[in-house]
Amino acid sequence: MPRIVLDSTVLVSAFLAPRGAAAAILGHARAGRVELAVSDMILQEVSRVLLTYPHIRQRYHYPDTHVQTFCEGLTQVSLVTTDVPHVSGICRDPNDDMVLACALAAQAAYLVTRDKDLLVVQHYAGVAIVTPEALLDVLRAAPEG
Repeated sequence: MPRIVLDSTVLVSAFLAPRGAAAAILGHARAGRVELAVSDMILQEVSRVLLTYPHIRQRYHYPDTHVQTFCEGLTQVSLVTTDVPHVSGICRDPNDDMVLACALAAQAAYLVTRDKDLLVVQHYAGVAIVTPEALLDVLRAAPEG
């Protein structure tokens, strides 16, 4: 079973679009077909975006408690990495290095993102950096076990 890290944009997408590719990946994690890893920093970013971004709050209507429940649910189906190494200078956007650091700490096979600054890296230290759709293709091609 592959271990994966979903960046905050993918997790936000999973929350906002329950029928989308990101939500499908969370379904695989809940079903035990992938092992999801997160860090506190990623969870904090997800919560911050969902609670404070005005354009999201205006378009989508949900109570703050749903965000809290979503983030708590992530910790229940995830390996929460705590000993995250310092990574810098790998991504074009230095803020993305923390996501890559989580993937390294978790020894993830895949980092799943839509962030072009991460996607351009493609591979780093054994971690493949892919879109949600690309990971779903990998999962569909894998033999059922």
